[in-house]
Amino acid sequence: MSAAFAEYESYDALGLAELIRRREVGAEEVLEAAIARVEALNPRLNAVVMRLYDLARAALAAGVPEGPLAGVPYLLKDISSHLAGTPTTRASRFFAEALAAEDSEHVRRLKRAGLVIFGKTNTCELGLSVTCEPRFYGPTRNPWDEGRTSGGSSGGAAAAVAAGMVPAAHATDGFGSIRVPAACCGLVGLKPSRGRNTFAPYLGEGAGGISAEHAVTRSVRDCAALLDAVAGPGEGDPYVAPAPARPYREEVGADPGRLSIAFTRGAPSRRSVAPECVRLVEETARLLAGLGHRVEEADPPIDGPAAWATFATIMAANTVVNLSRHPREGRPARADEVERVTWATKELGERVSGADYLRATQAAHKLGRDMARFHRAHDLLLTPALASPPVKLGWLDMMMDDVRAYWDRIEAFTPFSVWFNLTGQPAMVLPLGETENGLPLAVQLVARYGDEAALFRVAAQLEVAKPWRDRRPARSPRRGSVS
Repeated sequence: MSAAFAEYESYDALGLAELIRRREVGAEEVLEAAIARVEALNPRLNAVVMRLYDLARAALAAGVPEGPLAGVPYLLKDISSHLAGTPTTRASRFFAEALAAEDSEHVRRLKRAGLVIFGKTNTCELGLSVTCEPRFYGPTRNPWDEGRTSGGSSGGAAAAVAAGMVPAAHATDGFGSIRVPAACCGLVGLKPSRGRNTFAPYLGEGAGGISAEHAVTRSVRDCAALLDAVAGPGEGDPYVAPAPARPYREEVGADPGRLSIAFTRGAPSRRSVAPECVRLVEETARLLAGLGHRVEEADPPIDGPAAWATFATIMAANTVVNLSRHPREGRPARADEVERVTWATKELGERVSGADYLRATQAAHKLGRDMARFHRAHDLLLTPALASPPVKLGWLDMMMDDVRAYWDRIEAFTPFSVWFNLTGQPAMVLPLGETENGLPLAVQLVARYGDEAALFRVAAQLEVAKPWRDRRPARSPRRGSVS
């Protein structure tokens, strides 16, 4: 690893941007520091699957826009957002030749903010898992324990940030794919409100409205700054989230007031939850009470089995559409071009009628109404992030023959995330704990639809009260503050 700019890992994205703005370090030097870390760490972790170094160097040579994150290296997940002239493979042999004709609007906004995209990160095939073990690229390993999952589907992004390759990275979330890897890797992960970030110009909504894209970060303020950079409607969007009262960056450090916060220990699907995950929720509830909030135990009105069945219907139907057209040849996928779970999920989707799909969307909307009533009395909901610490690689295998057993394992590991993809609410994971053997543990905070501001205010409080920035994987260099 290059000795140049040895303090690289000491800064979050805003910190790097400030150094570059003050000319204390050059953007080219920062990029080369990021590249050096990818080259040193990636052979072990397999987080970055597409190196775009020359593209990034050319972008810097042409001049970086004067945005709030000018010159900061950034990695794009190999799914959802598109970078012109590069493949978006979705970690699938079927999409290996899917070259993007133009940047997606999300990428345009990242570039306008000054971010320098220099690679793409690993994901699972079509985003259909909460681990990152595709046959196309091979598994991404968790920097905290290389035998365990880094989470998914944004597992490559989370591993890259946790290992210190970048301070933040692009991620997407259809049933926990931002929050699960953030929890597995000890990071901040926000799934924004439905309609907060546009899918223009390629889609009106992601997976029937259950999918969103944003980022995984080390610091709360980076999460806020990135949302400021990309949020807002795109041309022709079918709906948009309510506009914020002010930039999200201004909410970090703002007084949240005395909020009513509910917490729940158990999963609505009645799945078992590991004792250490429950303990962390209880400790966080006490911490929030000590910060002046009104905290009480209250289970949200969610029919877990019904919610999961609703999600499964929507996801299966979308998988049919996703596999219906080869990017170059225009034909549908063949079974030997995708993983077994992907194909079996598509076959489940082929049995979903139009009426079934409509009933599923109506059920999701009802869940949103139910949660809106719950939030009349509670500003925030606190839950465990996962039902257990990160599971071992291989347990969530998309080459399993039994597709229903596969999805049952997904639900068992992540029973707290898909609810809020269905309701469209913003949900944030915070890395507030660790297991006895040093694996990350996290909690999830959920706000009313459209109220990311409340999440940022309380998350910033918790970041000060129980800081996580100095907790790093043993092999990732630790060199002080992110500020």
